[in-house]
Amino acid sequence: MNDEPMDMARLSAMDARQASRVLSGVRAAALSGRRPPVTPRPVIGESWDRTLQYGVDPDRGSHPGLLALDEIEARRRSSPISSVLPTLRQGIVTAAGGARHIMVVTDAEGRMLWRDGSQAVQKQADGLGFELGASWAEEAVGTNAVGTALVARRPVQVHSAEHFVRRHHSWTCAAAPLHDPRDGRLLGVVDVSGPAASLHPATLALVSAVARLAESELRERHLAAIERLRAVAAPMLCRIGGRAVAVDRNGWTAAVTGMPPMNRLVLPRSLSAGQVRIPSFGLCTVEPLPDGWLVRAAEPRPDGGEACAEPSRVVLDLRMPRHWTLSVMGGTGSWTQDLTPRHAELLYVLARHREGRTAAQLALDLFGDSARTVTVRAELSRIRRTLAGVLDHRPYRFADGVGVELLTPADQTGLLPHSTAPAVVAGRSPGTG
Repeated sequence: MNDEPMDMARLSAMDARQASRVLSGVRAAALSGRRPPVTPRPVIGESWDRTLQYGVDPDRGSHPGLLALDEIEARRRSSPISSVLPTLRQGIVTAAGGARHIMVVTDAEGRMLWRDGSQAVQKQADGLGFELGASWAEEAVGTNAVGTALVARRPVQVHSAEHFVRRHHSWTCAAAPLHDPRDGRLLGVVDVSGPAASLHPATLALVSAVARLAESELRERHLAAIERLRAVAAPMLCRIGGRAVAVDRNGWTAAVTGMPPMNRLVLPRSLSAGQVRIPSFGLCTVEPLPDGWLVRAAEPRPDGGEACAEPSRVVLDLRMPRHWTLSVMGGTGSWTQDLTPRHAELLYVLARHREGRTAAQLALDLFGDSARTVTVRAELSRIRRTLAGVLDHRPYRFADGVGVELLTPADQTGLLPHSTAPAVVAGRSPGTG
């Protein structure tokens, strides 16, 4: 019996047949509830547990079918990843093709939108259902690099019988998530896959480095777009009286007048020109700009009327495995904010502790280390800039008078599955919902 988790270096030191035999024995023991001969890596063991709860067929998976070609094209056009495909191909495809691998790129749901590389390996991939439009989320096919990286929110390599589904045991894959640098939103993953015999421990490092390079390019593109918008908007704002701000389509500020500078303005999901209620601003006049908006805010009313109305109720929705939101209702209407993994964790803790938490308590809740207060304060500062009037401090808490509704999965074990925060892990226990 060996309680030390199997790592990729040990696997790569074995020949393909030996590694497959060892991992098959570990998987068989785990599925039958027996103690495995070798402990699976934590990221694999946790994924197997989730997959068992999903009820995925351990032999063939549970493929939900392929997307139609027009839907694939629509998702490609709407994905920021499309702009950095040349970077991904240049960094991966040339090397991957020669090594009998392919590169695939999925969206945040695990649907494959692009595939490139060795034609022979692509034909093998078709036989596994690893094709354009297919879902490789854990809920569909269990443990695999694409789906597990989407949940874990970090690079993952899955080899041979570490895959939950038996028909995938001839395969090895390494994937890294791609995030939108503007707001941390998960865009999808880039993955390198191929026959199990082609396992190389450096593959994960390659995929991770190329993913970071693509994110850096997205960040540079965003900054360049903001500069172009500022060049157009700044002269206009100089001629405008009162409070006004020029923002891009995602609310990032290019120029501002009549009010303190801000990084980002929370915009309604569906925004059009005219009279619109904007969170924290109230009734505003919105005008289109090239790739952005000019928002003219109403002046605050002396009697504290509608333009200054505070939020009265929030709904924190954590029911989905990869997408979490905070909806805010109040005198200025209602709006919904998508949450990053860290912000979802923080707001979950605050929703469970309406009396509030100090920075040290939150550091213990999130990291198991009460000394990590600087990180906590920085994250809460970011949240409070976006969620004006929703959060208070000293201690950190939802503001007085704001009703809070917390929505969690029916099966508490699916609560924020990516998270290792002690408070979230404790919240997955029965009876804590």
